[in-house]
Formats: sequence, C-alpha cells, structure tokens
Amino acid sequence: MTGPKIAMAAHSRTIDSSRPFSFRRFFLQWEWMLMIIFILINVFNAVRSPNYLVFDNIMNNLQGLFDKAILVFPMMMVILLGQIDISIASTMALSATVMGVAYESGMPMGMAMIVCLVAGAACGLFNGVIIAKFPELSSMIVTLSTMIIFRGIASIILEDGAVTGFPRWFQFLAWGRVGNLSFIILFFFVLAAIFAYVIHFTRFGRNLYAMGNNETAAKYSGIQTARYKIIVFTIMGLFAGIAALFLASKMSSVRPNIALGYELDVIAMVVLGGVINTGGKGRVIGVVISAVMLSLLRFGLGITNVPAQILLIIIGALLIIAVAIPNIKQSFKR
Repeated sequence: MTGPKIAMAAHSRTIDSSRPFSFRRFFLQWEWMLMIIFILINVFNAVRSPNYLVFDNIMNNLQGLFDKAILVFPMMMVILLGQIDISIASTMALSATVMGVAYESGMPMGMAMIVCLVAGAACGLFNGVIIAKFPELSSMIVTLSTMIIFRGIASIILEDGAVTGFPRWFQFLAWGRVGNLSFIILFFFVLAAIFAYVIHFTRFGRNLYAMGNNETAAKYSGIQTARYKIIVFTIMGLFAGIAALFLASKMSSVRPNIALGYELDVIAMVVLGGVINTGGKGRVIGVVISAVMLSLLRFGLGITNVPAQILLIIIGALLIIAVAIPNIKQSFKR
C-alpha cells in the first residue's frame, strides 16, 4: 500500500510518508495485552467459582460498578491533554447534594436532576477556567484544591444528614433493565461509541492528541488551547454530574461523603487502558477493555471471597506494567 508523497523540489526526490504494515507491531499493541489479561481473569474466575459465568450474576454486579466506569471517557480526554482531574468524586458529591436539597425543597425530580448536571458542569468549568487562565498552575494542584473545596461545600450543606425518599422511577437509572441488559451497561457502551467517534474521527479529537504531544506547537499552529482545556474540563464536570445521578439512584440517598475514592479507580481504568499520563496517546477501545476487565475482576474476587486488599495489589501491579511497557518498547527500539 502506498501513501502520499511529499515533493521536496522540482525534479528532486520524494519522501514516502507511509509506514508499511507490520504484524509484529500490530500484535504488540497494549490493547492485545489487555485482551490476554482479560481472558486469563475470566478463566481464573470461572475455574474458582461455578457461579461466575451466570449471566444474571454478571449483570447484577456490573450494573452496581458501572456508575464510575462512565467517567473513564471524559477522563481519557483530560489525560490526552496531559492534564489530570482528581476532583471528580467531590464534584459528584456536591452535584448530588445540590440535587437532593433541591428535591427536598419541593422541586420536581426531573428539574432537580437538571440542577445536578448544571452543578457538575459548573464545577468542571471552574476547574477549566483556572487551569486555562493560569497555565503555570499544575492541574493536579488545582483539582486537589477544588476536591477539598467541593467536598467541603457539600458537607456544609448537608452536614451529617442525608436526603432520601426519591421517586421509585429514579431507581431505573442504576437498576433498570432494557430487555435482558442493564440500562447503565447499555449507556456505557453507547458512550463508548460516541467518544470513540469524537476522539478518533473528528478535528476536536485530533487537536486533543496534538495538545498532548506538544501544547506549545499546537498553540502556534492555531489551536485555541485555552478554550480546549475549558471545554474538556467542563465535559468532565458534566459527566461527574451524570455519574452522581446513577450513584444516587443506586444508593436511593444522597450524603456528602459519597463516591470517596472514585477518582483513583477512574484514573486507574484510563491509565491501564493504555492512555499515557503525559498525554497524546491512547485509544478508547483500550479504556473500554480496562473498565470492563477491572469490574469483572472485582466481581470475580468478591464471589470467591478474596480479600479486597488482594484486588488493590493486582491493580497496582497492572498499572506498573501499563506504565512500564511503553518505556520498555522504546528502549528496544533504541
């Protein structure tokens, strides 16, 4: 297969910009490694427990874990920029708290849900504006600060209290089924298709990769880097609000201490999916495999009564491998 030719000068040589297909390079991609790990995990769990491969068991457990999985797609966009957002769990807590208070004060549940989304988007917008307007500030420091601020505001509003008594139909978000499939799992895969298109096949997605590889070069090539940061962090906040709806639906209540530790799980899913933490590299398919794999791993270890600490050790080991593989491959190339 021939690629485009770049003419250097009249009657001079040309440079072929295409790269020949290589089976070795294709099958050494991280996504294939993830698939192998995914298969091994399923075989291991199936051998240890005859109840593991029961369809209803898998659906019931995955739908209880996928409220955080829907955050991996906007988090991927953030990390593609070479940024990070560790305030998402606190954004969820504040968004859910605002929704609960609005509903408790007499607002219809549908309007309260919209308030939840607006609150989440506002938190993300706040992060994005600070990071875009003050580029000398690290996104980790900014979102660490807002993580404390958002959780603190939620605690001030509800203190030690909780909001309960949501309408029965609200539970459909977390526990509803569409045919034999869970609604939240269907929602996850629909999001996967949408984000795959946006990230891999649109100018917006290409610009994310360009900024992650070299933000200065992207800026001088005409990309409005500050605007992209604001948009991406606002999307992250909006989806934190969506995740807050699913979590409140699952728990049938809202408290200021919900979603503790969610940010670490989401970042682990994205990095394990092959998205490089320095930005500019990663695929949606890897993130999807990672999210499903870790959810099934958690379910399988739980059904076989393996201590939760073992899961943390396994995830930590997998993250080290995910981060080390690109460096090892680069060393072999050199």
